[in-house]
Amino acid sequence: MSFLAQLSRLFGNGSPRRELRRLNRLELHVTHACNLACESCSHYSNHGHAGNIDLVEADRWMAAWSDRLEMEEFCLLGGEPTVHPRLSEFVPLVRRHWPEARIRIVTNGFLLARHPDLPIRMKAAGNCDIALSVHHDASSYRERLQPSMDLLERWQKEHGTVVHTWLSHGVWTRRYVGSGAAMLPFEDGNPRRSWQICPARHCKQLFEGKIWKCAPLAYLGLQKTKYDLSEKWDPYLGYAPLDPSATDDELDRFFMLEDEPACAMCSAEPRKFSLPNPLRGASESAPQSTGSS
Repeated sequence: MSFLAQLSRLFGNGSPRRELRRLNRLELHVTHACNLACESCSHYSNHGHAGNIDLVEADRWMAAWSDRLEMEEFCLLGGEPTVHPRLSEFVPLVRRHWPEARIRIVTNGFLLARHPDLPIRMKAAGNCDIALSVHHDASSYRERLQPSMDLLERWQKEHGTVVHTWLSHGVWTRRYVGSGAAMLPFEDGNPRRSWQICPARHCKQLFEGKIWKCAPLAYLGLQKTKYDLSEKWDPYLGYAPLDPSATDDELDRFFMLEDEPACAMCSAEPRKFSLPNPLRGASESAPQSTGSS
């Protein structure tokens, strides 16, 4: 952070501000809806959830934390963020609250054409990129994705858009047993090991104005609302996220905490499986994955 930026953060309203805590990454669902159906999605996006986050509400959520936290990266995702018709407006909103953070949009790419102003907003904000998550290597999937790949290439040439591609289908593992009302936690009895292998252990969520340890805990309530989940989920539904009213000591303890009892809902070992083609209505599957997530 530049010297002038530091002064602005410290004395922005004419009086000293409290010390900012450093967070590597914070994620925001701009929508809970998704155009794909990836089996065992850790955000439960394959379960047909809906609902876009209002920009005014998102502004309130960010304002509750922007004078207490600085961060390396703020991620806009979902669901699938491009489902939100006003996705591009979230970019300057994040930049206003966190002037120095890298803004990353995590997307499967299929609906990027709906947002022609996105690369313009990203360039104006600076320090932004797109993380394209490829969820399958079937020919039908790649053919459907090709127009978006071509679009991203144009954005790179015309606007300098930075794009990172992640072959997520090659590192896919199960996050829970079953789906819908039959979904169950793993409960392997080793929360420490579950945390150690968790791909989301550094992916805290901003949801309902509070900060949650991970996506599986943050959006479990959506599953409970939609499905009559087993009582085995009750201990995890009782998880308490960090409220904006938390003291600095409580905030420090929250960010220092590694494994905790809630981690027991997830597997204590990488449970690899071949992700079926997530295009809705598709049946073609990928070759067996050798990675883990």
